[in-house]
Amino acid sequence: MRTSRLRTVHPVLWAGWAALAAGAVLCAVGWYGVSGERFAERQLPYLASCTVPGAALIISGAVLLAHGRSSIAAARVEELYGLLVAAEADETGQTALAPLAVSGELLMVPGGTLWHRADCPLVAGKAVAVPVDSKLVASGELGPCPICEPAEETD
Repeated sequence: MRTSRLRTVHPVLWAGWAALAAGAVLCAVGWYGVSGERFAERQLPYLASCTVPGAALIISGAVLLAHGRSSIAAARVEELYGLLVAAEADETGQTALAPLAVSGELLMVPGGTLWHRADCPLVAGKAVAVPVDSKLVASGELGPCPICEPAEETD
């Protein structure tokens, strides 16, 4: 399932790669031109017309690639969040977030930092999940899961 945001990011990545390639070609042409001239006054046109714009294209290509990759990561996070949170319409027609997990049984993963409801998607079906130790919750070593939002009381 791809979102429209992912489709709009790919041209940014292609533009970044194109700018990097064009900048590398211009820098190579500028270096070749400078290396063939003996006098500095004859080297300046190659620096001004090839090497400086080539370096600028390389920098702008790197910025475009970084922006495109961070946009892809943000779109993927939004997509995953949409899969985790189910929305249902209430009687007024507005969407309200439905609770993701409603079980009263609390579980934790040994070595983890969160405690979950038994039907939380992060621990549901995992054989390593064990009942919550109330001592760990009381000491503050375990925090509530932000996805299933378990109750503060433990058994």
